[in-house]
Amino acid sequence: MNIAYLSPLPLGGVECLPKERLAALLEEARGRTLALVAPLCEEQIDRQYSPIMSPLAWDLGHIAAFADLWLARAGGSEPVRPDLFEVYDATETPRSRRGDLPFLRCEDALAYGREILERALALLEEVDVSAEGDRLNARALVWNMLIEHEHQHSETMIQAMQLAGEDIPSPASEAAGGAGVPAAAGTGPRMVLVEGGPALLGAGIEGFAYDNERPQHAVEVASFEIDLITVTNGDYLAWIEEGGYHRREWWSERGWAWREREGAERPLFWTADGRDRRFDRTEPLDPDLPVTHVSAHEAEAFARAHGKRLPTEAEWEKAATWDPGAGRKRRFPWGENQPDAERANLDLSAGGPEPAAARPDGASAYGVLGMTGDVWEWTAGEFIGYPGFEPFPYREYSEIFFGTGMRVLRGGSWATRPTIRPTFRNWDLPERRQLFVGFRCVRDV
Repeated sequence: MNIAYLSPLPLGGVECLPKERLAALLEEARGRTLALVAPLCEEQIDRQYSPIMSPLAWDLGHIAAFADLWLARAGGSEPVRPDLFEVYDATETPRSRRGDLPFLRCEDALAYGREILERALALLEEVDVSAEGDRLNARALVWNMLIEHEHQHSETMIQAMQLAGEDIPSPASEAAGGAGVPAAAGTGPRMVLVEGGPALLGAGIEGFAYDNERPQHAVEVASFEIDLITVTNGDYLAWIEEGGYHRREWWSERGWAWREREGAERPLFWTADGRDRRFDRTEPLDPDLPVTHVSAHEAEAFARAHGKRLPTEAEWEKAATWDPGAGRKRRFPWGENQPDAERANLDLSAGGPEPAAARPDGASAYGVLGMTGDVWEWTAGEFIGYPGFEPFPYREYSEIFFGTGMRVLRGGSWATRPTIRPTFRNWDLPERRQLFVGFRCVRDV
């Protein structure tokens, strides 16, 4: 892949929303977070169920502390609880240690969150969020960051709830509800061709985006074929039955070492008798659903066994957003309109993954399906900065993770809030499986 570097773009620019709209979004984000924990008792909220995830109460306090810090910076005032910043510093307190920290327990964390939301709404009335505002407030940068930060932690909390097993029920019926869309008839070819040529990688100057999504730059991508849909449970089960977890030649050295160390024989929540656990329910395996809760190592082994590989970030984003007929980048796979129920499985609307071709109206210009929502997708890309990257407004969000072996995931999941963008770069270690993550493959042509 050759990169044609464009001039750096302004960082952090967002469309200027009316203050009333920003206030509504702040309140809606908090309402969704509260809906997740409303059915739970204090012990469930305060308990740490897994060393790779925080107690739910820690997340509640962290959301509030993060907002407390940035509201003080944006408003030029003193924070409410600076004594809590160290407890809730995600970079200084690894998840494995958070259960032992003096974090605010359930009721105190909820009270802190209420106080900070009230402060946010009051401060919003005073600041200038127009393009002429100061660097943090201009075009509502900090305000959009606070909204998306809470959105991201909502999904993190749902991951922790899934790891809790039978102790915590599915949050879908409490937080959103609704029925999924039935599978589409005739999904077309298993792979589609994406012809070589130009594309734009990363977010443009319009709309909110994190620093690691910018600057947008031109890339030249060679021709490749990509799976029309994500790999399904049926596909993956067939691979297991062919010896997938025992054929050393299909695994990378690091992946094989992980498989032996973990004793992995199947996706994280599959049972030995061929069922799938979702929160407090265990159900027969549905072969039409996308395989979920697999590591990047497992995804790469599956791809290698089929003469394929995982897509690069540029390949994934081109298949998702480039319109070859118009010679331009789309805002979303289907066009310019925001995600809705006809196009994307987001926001707990279906209560879990759907059959992989369930929403044909969400197809990209190449006909590729499900590239927004349903399941996150592993890519081959290591998490590093784009050419010309500049950290803003704080380097701890992205830059400290560059070059640490983190792998990029794209697309969002059924538990992701609808602010997700095709340019959004999630990341985690390649061995992690707690995310609602699957994959699709590509093949060189």
